[in-house]
Order: sequence, then structure tokens, then C-alpha cells
Amino acid sequence: MRSTKIEFEGSLGELLSARLDEPNTESRACMIFAHCFTCSKNLKVVGNITKTLAARGIATLRFDFTGLGESEGDFANTNFSSNVEDLIAAYNYMKEHHTPPAILTGHSLGGAAVLQAAHRMDSVKAVATIGAPSDPEHVKQNFALSIDQIESEGEAEVTLAGRSFKIKKQFLDDLEGTSMENYIHSLKRSLIIFHSPIDNTVGIDNAGEIFKSARHPKSFISLDQADHLLTNDKDSIYVGEVLASWAAKYI
Repeated sequence: MRSTKIEFEGSLGELLSARLDEPNTESRACMIFAHCFTCSKNLKVVGNITKTLAARGIATLRFDFTGLGESEGDFANTNFSSNVEDLIAAYNYMKEHHTPPAILTGHSLGGAAVLQAAHRMDSVKAVATIGAPSDPEHVKQNFALSIDQIESEGEAEVTLAGRSFKIKKQFLDDLEGTSMENYIHSLKRSLIIFHSPIDNTVGIDNAGEIFKSARHPKSFISLDQADHLLTNDKDSIYVGEVLASWAAKYI
């Protein structure tokens, strides 16, 4: 696999850090990967999936959302809508400088973002979600104890995965203003849903809601015994292998 560091302008005008992972041979197709809430493109699960896809001839653009990882910007000024717009910026960059993406994949909140962003990506034929919530408001569970403070004071410092983040009221307002059911029902792309039945972060019922709202062709893959972040390498490699085989029909 060849991995090239690139940068492009995100939705808030900041430079976003990305890597384009390509097969050593000619690519059959290209995918964009959206990472989970407060994560980064360098999370091990992302690397395992992109390496597995590269072995199957599929290139992947993985990038850090504004204010996360190696990207510029202040996380406190971002929200779910800006994540969707960052995805659109990544798509436009690939269309202009490389290959128009045919596959769109998102992990956790990134999965909810790709379900919305896909509507504005003409070249995308296949969409995959991994441990995704059916409603982005689900992410509020990560800082439930601070919601009252955010509502009354306008912001609060919260600890997520051992790191401190500032969450502003505009983040909550944006989540409340997002309705996913129509986006899912009118997706008009092939959809595959990966979810673990023992996911303690985003429950399996979310996968059921997404599957119920989506039209065919749609598929569900149970990630038996996997945790939310797919910390066992076998689980993320399995996702990559299944995703590559499934997507081959549509690329």
C-alpha cells in the first residue's frame, strides 16, 4: 500500500489533514472514510480497514474532521453539520485531484454523517456504516452529565476518552435540528450496515432503525463479539474484507 499525506480546505476554512491510501497496483475504485466522534484518521481500526481494502484494489481517503487529529481548527466551533460539510469538501477534493469516490464509509457518528452526505455525492454508489447511531443526538450520551451546564452557560468542558473537549450549545442545537429518517429512506444507494450485538456505546437497536428506514438493496452484517471501536484487529480486518467483496458489485 502507498500512503500519501495531503491537505484540503474544510467547511470552516481550516486545512484538514488527510491520507490517501492506495494499492501498489492501479486502483479499481476509491472510498472516503469518516472516523468516529472525537477520534482521528489514525485510529487503528481505520488503518486496518484501509490496508485490507488496498489489498483488494480499493484506494481510501481518510481524514481528520475540523479540530481533531492533525487538522486545523477549534473543535468547539464544529458540529454534526460541519462534519457533513467536511465530508463534502473531501469529496470535492477527490473529484478535482484524484478519482471520484464510489464508496462512502463512516464509523459511529461518522456513519450518521455519511448517510446524510451521500445525497450530495453523485459518484458514490455504495454506502457503509459501522456502529452508527440512527440519530446523531445519540452522541449526547457521551456528555449527558454536562448538558444542563451547556444549556445554562453556553458551553462546558467535558472529558471524552480521557481527553478534554469544549462543547458549546450550538453543538446541541445542531443535533436537535437533524432528522435522519428521511435521509436514510431516500438514500438511493446500496447500503451495508455493520454493527455488533454487544456494542455498549451505540446499541444494536440503532442498526435496526437504520435497516428499517432504508430501502433495498440493503445488507446487515453482525460483528459478533466486537466492541464499538473494533479494538480486536480481527474485527476491523473482517469489516474490510466483507466491505471489499460487497462493494465489488457496485464499483
